Amino acid sequence: MKIKIIITLFALVWIGLIVRVFHLSVQSNDYYETLSENNSIKTEFSAPVRGEILDRSLEPIAINELGFKIALAPHLTKGKDTERLDHEIAYLKSMIPSLDAEKIAKTYKMQDSYYNHSFIDVVDFVPHETIIPLYSLMNLRETIQISPSPKRLYPYGSVASHLIGYVSKANQKEIDTDPSLKLLGHVGKNGIEKYYNSYLQGVAGERHIKVNAHNVEIEELDRTPTQENHNLVLNIDMRLQNYIGQLFDKKVGTIIVMDVHGAVYAAGSYPEYDLNSFVSGISSTEWNALMNSVDAPFTNKLISGLYPPGSTIKTGLGLIYITSGVMDEYSTIFSTGSMRLGNRTFRDWKKTGHGVTNVSKAITESCDDYFYQGALQVGIDRMSTGLMRMGLGKKTGIDLPNEFIGTVPSRAWKRAKFHKPWYQGETLNTSIGQGDFLITPFQMARFTALMATGYLPIPHVAKMIGDNPYTPVPLDVLTPTEKEKLPIIQRAMKAVCNDPGGTARSFVSTRFPIAGKTGTAQTTGIAQGVKERQKEHDMDYFKRSHAWFTTYGPADDPQFVVTVMVEHGGHGGEATGSIVSAIYNKLDELGYIKKQ
Repeated sequence: MKIKIIITLFALVWIGLIVRVFHLSVQSNDYYETLSENNSIKTEFSAPVRGEILDRSLEPIAINELGFKIALAPHLTKGKDTERLDHEIAYLKSMIPSLDAEKIAKTYKMQDSYYNHSFIDVVDFVPHETIIPLYSLMNLRETIQISPSPKRLYPYGSVASHLIGYVSKANQKEIDTDPSLKLLGHVGKNGIEKYYNSYLQGVAGERHIKVNAHNVEIEELDRTPTQENHNLVLNIDMRLQNYIGQLFDKKVGTIIVMDVHGAVYAAGSYPEYDLNSFVSGISSTEWNALMNSVDAPFTNKLISGLYPPGSTIKTGLGLIYITSGVMDEYSTIFSTGSMRLGNRTFRDWKKTGHGVTNVSKAITESCDDYFYQGALQVGIDRMSTGLMRMGLGKKTGIDLPNEFIGTVPSRAWKRAKFHKPWYQGETLNTSIGQGDFLITPFQMARFTALMATGYLPIPHVAKMIGDNPYTPVPLDVLTPTEKEKLPIIQRAMKAVCNDPGGTARSFVSTRFPIAGKTGTAQTTGIAQGVKERQKEHDMDYFKRSHAWFTTYGPADDPQFVVTVMVEHGGHGGEATGSIVSAIYNKLDELGYIKKQ
C-alpha cells in the first residue's frame, strides 16, 4: 500500500512538472514574445506641422517659420557633478552665442533623471538660417540632437489679433487634457487658433523601429506619416482689416464688417496687441502692461465686451411694439421732451420733444418718449422675450472662444439674480437700451442683419475648413406678422441715414444709400435735479457715453452689415459716421458691393 502511495505522489509531481514546462514553453510563448518585442521595438512619434491660417484671398495670416530645436543626451550630470553638461552647454554657446546658457542648464536639470533615457529638449527654436551653416558640425556630436521645429509667425503682427489669437507653450493642465500636446509643445490659446486648435494641429505620425539592448536603432519596421492639408481659410480680407485699423487709430472700441449671411470680412477690437510676443513666451513687463491698461487691449471686446446698446435696439423694439396687438404702425404719442413716472422724470434726448410721433418717426429721430410710453403699453414681458428671440442676451454661435451672453433685463432675470420685484421705471430704462441692458458688439451686428433680411445669421470667421465650405444656416426667428411689417422698420432705418430729420444724416457720406440706427449709451447717470445736461465733449473721458452706429447697405439691397462702437465716443452718429461711411466706400472700391 505504501508503495502505491509513493508511486502516485511521484507520478503527480512529474505530471505537475510536465504541465509547467508545457505552459512556459508553449502557452506563455505569446506573452514573452510580446514582452520581448516591447523591449526591442520602439515607437517614435513625429509632430505634425501646424496648419496655416489664410485670408479669403489666400494671403497668409498665421504661418510656420522654419527652424530647429536642440536636445542634449540624458545623464550628463552625476549628482552635483555637472562638468559634462557644462562642457556641452559651453560648446552650444560657442556655436550660437545668442543662446542663454543659464536657461539651458535649468531646463536640462528639470527633466534629467535616472529613468529618462530620451534626449532632452533644451532650445525650442533656432532660425533656419542660423543652424544650417553649423548643422553638419554640431550633428557629429553624439550628445547633441538637432531636429526640425517650426515656430508660429504672424506676419501682420497686431492686425486682427483678437480674431486670429495665438499659440503658446502648453501648460500641464492642457497636456493632461490632450496628451498629444506633450509632443506638439504648443497649443492655441485664443481666437481662431484656439477654437480650431484640434484641426490646425493635425495628427502626429508614428514610426516603429527595432532597437538593441543599448537602444541603438537597427531597423525601421513601418511608418505612418503626419496628417497633411489642414490649413484654414477665413472670410477675412486683410486689405479691409488693415484699413479699418487705420480708421480706428487711437480710439477704443470695436468695428464689425459682416455680410448679411454672417461671413465676417473684417472685425477689430481696439486696441490690439502683437501676437508674436506670445509664441515664445511674453515678458512680464509686456504682460503687465497689457493686463493693467485701462483700455483692456487683451479683452476681445467683440464677443466679451458688454455694453449698454442705447437707442440701437429701438428698431427691433419698434417691430415688437407694432406687432404686439396693443399698438400698430399708426399708433402715435405726443412727445414733450420728458415723461413723469412717480417721482422720477424720464428725459428725451431732445429737450423740446418731437411732437406727434409714430414708430417710423420714433426710429428716424430716435424719440425716447415714444419708446417710454410704448413700453408701458406693451410691457416688459413682451419686450424682453421678443428681444431675446432676436438674438440679444444670448450667444451668437460665432466660431471664437469665450463668448459672453449679455443681459436683456426681465422680471425673471431680476428675480433670479437679485431676488427683488420688477419696477416700471426699469421697463422705461430697458426701452432705450439703458439700465441693466448689456450686449456684445457681435450680438448687435447680428441683430442688424436680422432687421436687414428677416433672418438671424450665425457669424462665422472661417470660410473653408480643409476642402469643406463653412456656411451655417441663418435662423428663422420672426413671426409672420413681424415679417410682414419689417419693411416699415427698414424704411425708418433708411431715413435715419438719408432723411433731413435722421440722426445720422449729417454724418453719412457714402456712394450709395445705407440704412442704420445710431445709439448713445450713457455710462453715467444724470441726477434728477440737473435740468441742462452737460455736453458730451465737455465731460471727463470716462463719463462720456459709448457711441454706436449699426448699419446695413445698400439700403434697398442689403449685402453687408457695418457696426461701429467707440467707447466714450459721445454721440453715436458724430463719433462713428465718418468711419462707417469710409468702410462702405472701401467695400465698393474692393468690388464687394454688387450694384443692381
